[in-house]
Amino acid sequence: MATGPTRGTEDTGPERAPTGSSAATGPRGAAAVGAPGPPGALGSPAVRPGAFGSGSLWARSLQLRVVTATLLVSVILVGVAGWFVLRQVSAGLVANREASAVGESTVGLNRAQALLADSAPGDPSRLITDLAQTLATQGATGPAGLFDVVVLASSGPTASTGEGTPDATQQYAPRASRDVLPDSVPPALRNAVRGTDDVVWGLGPISYSGGRQPEPGVIAGGEISTADAGTFDVFYLYSMADQVRTLGLLRRNIALAGTFLVVLLAAVAATVTRQVVRPVRAAAGIAERYASGNLTERMQVTGVDDIARLADTFNKMATALEDQFLRLEDLSRVQRRFVSDVSHELRTPLTTVRMAADMLFDDRAELPPQMVRSTELLQDQLDRFESLLVDLLEISRFDAGAAALAAAPTDLRPLVNAAVEAVGPLAAAHGCPLLVHAPLQPVTAEVDPRRITRILRNLLANAVDHSEGLPVEVTVAGDDRVAAIVVRDHGVGLSAAEIERVFDRFWRADPARARTTGGTGLGLSISAEDAALHGGRLQVWGVPAGGASFRLLLPVRVDGPLPTQPLPLVPPDARPGSGVGGSAGAAAADGAVPTGRDVTVGAADGRPR
Repeated sequence: MATGPTRGTEDTGPERAPTGSSAATGPRGAAAVGAPGPPGALGSPAVRPGAFGSGSLWARSLQLRVVTATLLVSVILVGVAGWFVLRQVSAGLVANREASAVGESTVGLNRAQALLADSAPGDPSRLITDLAQTLATQGATGPAGLFDVVVLASSGPTASTGEGTPDATQQYAPRASRDVLPDSVPPALRNAVRGTDDVVWGLGPISYSGGRQPEPGVIAGGEISTADAGTFDVFYLYSMADQVRTLGLLRRNIALAGTFLVVLLAAVAATVTRQVVRPVRAAAGIAERYASGNLTERMQVTGVDDIARLADTFNKMATALEDQFLRLEDLSRVQRRFVSDVSHELRTPLTTVRMAADMLFDDRAELPPQMVRSTELLQDQLDRFESLLVDLLEISRFDAGAAALAAAPTDLRPLVNAAVEAVGPLAAAHGCPLLVHAPLQPVTAEVDPRRITRILRNLLANAVDHSEGLPVEVTVAGDDRVAAIVVRDHGVGLSAAEIERVFDRFWRADPARARTTGGTGLGLSISAEDAALHGGRLQVWGVPAGGASFRLLLPVRVDGPLPTQPLPLVPPDARPGSGVGGSAGAAAADGAVPTGRDVTVGAADGRPR
């Protein structure tokens, strides 16, 4: 009597299984299971950029970022404050110097006018020289500070026409005190004093003879006149060298004070941040140890501040997690023991019921017609129940870490042919051709023939069930390090949600379809565990309405590396860029894999991780 595919329900023997779990996986799916592959290959665990323990020191150190930010803000604030102070002080010094210069110049012009009025008529040239000397003497002892004087002829017998005696130019030549050059008075300032009784002033460089460097200063002046000598422009030049030196000293002091303040703020920020970051780092280290399974670590609680509250709360959380994990472990042990015991104890009554059912089924021709259908249904359900029981026993072995691998060098081609022959009746019932592509030379690897045959039977039954009557192709290939088998169907395909849950135990992508075929929902889960037991990987690609492709990679030697991929996971006839919802999936070493996923199973205990 033909029954539906059981997805990996090959009998594993009547022996009692060790303590196991009742969890199992579903039928149709898209995922990859097995030992981790090489970096960049499909199924390699994704590492998020910037994850803990990776990245630059800037990304990992909160203290560095806080101190750097404090330094930058401090430098900006100190720079702005220093610039503002220097600007205000400079403006004040200039304003004070201008005010004193204007006041002193006003007094000096009045005195100069009085001197000219009291002087006896005489040689204009000597008159100008005496005036300059007198004013220069006043500048050396004046209350407003040192200043120099420049006397220029504004008008006279030859000032505008150039006519007169031959030495007219020499008589009215500019006079200046000490080593000041008359050119220090800009023409614009000379023009500004013409025709006004007010004092005119401005800022400009004061030039000196004898190689002395020019100095900034305030230049103020006005017109004075005499009846016989004409009009003279008298300018007072006040050097601001002292103010410049004061500003330089102030600038240096502000720079030193600002540097000290910035360093002090950085030290304060580093100290405060360290006090906050140190317990956080300790908590992160303990959390990492929690993640590795060590739940006995605790943070040190010091004081009653917020950090102490954080440490105390963290310790309470750790205690609660430890208690919860212990309860879960106890529950898991009870559950595994229950599944193992129930699975074992059911074998005896199942054997008795099977014997009775077989007798009824063999003699169904002698039964009334209404009993024939009941006998057939009983036989079908007993087959399904026996398959489920066998799968539960096998899952129990995997969960208990007691699954044994009887590996030996084996040619995979006969295993493929045996699996195809076993699934042949199911494929015929679905009208689905089975096509095998195998090389002429052997494809040898160290495998457990029973487990590899079970994987192939599950994959083939799964492909036939979802092929919609279209061909199912099996391809075998290998090299000196890796052997590969690909099962490809052209049926309903896979969605992203199905890919995420394909190896969840007892999960079905299409429950109605699974009930029709009578599968247990454990076939792909057992296949995943079998692949991991060899150190291999089970991968899948698929798109809705585009079929699916399952690839089994096996190392030539058990638990060996998988550096190569003899067969591509993505079928050559796949649409480029095809994927669920129009989005492409993860990229594998052999190309873009739409809607692909790897699920890694630990080789030590066979449990998904």
